[in-house]
Amino acid sequence: MRIVVNKYLIGRRFVGIALWPFIVVKDSLLKEDEAFINHERIHIRQQAELLVLPFYLIYFVEYVIRVLQYRDTQKAYRNISFEREAYYNEDDLDYLKNRKLWSFMKYW
Repeated sequence: MRIVVNKYLIGRRFVGIALWPFIVVKDSLLKEDEAFINHERIHIRQQAELLVLPFYLIYFVEYVIRVLQYRDTQKAYRNISFEREAYYNEDDLDYLKNRKLWSFMKYW
């Protein structure tokens, strides 16, 4: 996993994104934000568990379902199971050491 600083690779509304095997951030200061980096590392683990491409497919399908459910794009994003796991555990810097396989399923 490598952290790449590039403000052009991600959308305007995002400050960072996990694109296996990289974490892309807009600003080099984000590399020092431990909780943020941990959040993105959780996504890297999720992507690896699902062999990358299925992760993106499931993520997109779940996002569409949540948009229909909540009628609010931000609320839909925050309720994607992958995001729920990452947000809930981003402050626990030891989370990935103890995380069980496919733990995101607990957040469906």
